Amino acid sequence: MVIKVFLATSSGSTAIKKKQQDVLGFLEALKIEYAQLDIASNEENRMWMRENVPGEKKPANGIPLPPQIFNEENYCGDYDTFFDAKEENSVYEFLGLTPPPGFKKEPIPEEEHNGDSHAEEGVNGLGESVEEEITGGERQELLQDGPSNEEEEEEEDQKMDQEEEDIQEEYVDEEYEKGEDNLVSEVTLLSQTVRLPWFSPILVP
Repeated sequence: MVIKVFLATSSGSTAIKKKQQDVLGFLEALKIEYAQLDIASNEENRMWMRENVPGEKKPANGIPLPPQIFNEENYCGDYDTFFDAKEENSVYEFLGLTPPPGFKKEPIPEEEHNGDSHAEEGVNGLGESVEEEITGGERQELLQDGPSNEEEEEEEDQKMDQEEEDIQEEYVDEEYEKGEDNLVSEVTLLSQTVRLPWFSPILVP
């Protein structure tokens, strides 16, 4: 089985290039055989990728962004799902491959769980003692002191969503430009191959 990575070698998006390099570099590090299929210079690759990415995995405009990963004809996922599998040490399962001999998923040691629970208890205890010492006026000052963590996370999510939308729009613009170029080429070729016959005028006495 061959892993197929559909990518755009001439993409103008830096984010897409980094994601493509991340996927290829990780596959090479694991010594997993793969084939690069360029959708920028090959129309068949581009159409095949679009048709075989499941509908629920496509964005609202219906144009999936590279990189897209397949195992032969079977869809594995996009960069986000690949990244999640890499973080969970489950790339072989993600790709539908049998792990090599000796490969083991490393579970989180119990010591870390216990340490986290003890640390959480310590933090909660500290928070309770500090809360008791804060007066009403001081509590009000703390509430007014800067944005909360939830607000910061919300702002960060909005920035990431906006960046993703910008990448999507940029990629769609590239796709439309390619379509227009292909249409112009076809019209030019048609005009060169079709010649209208010349008719000499017939004089009627």
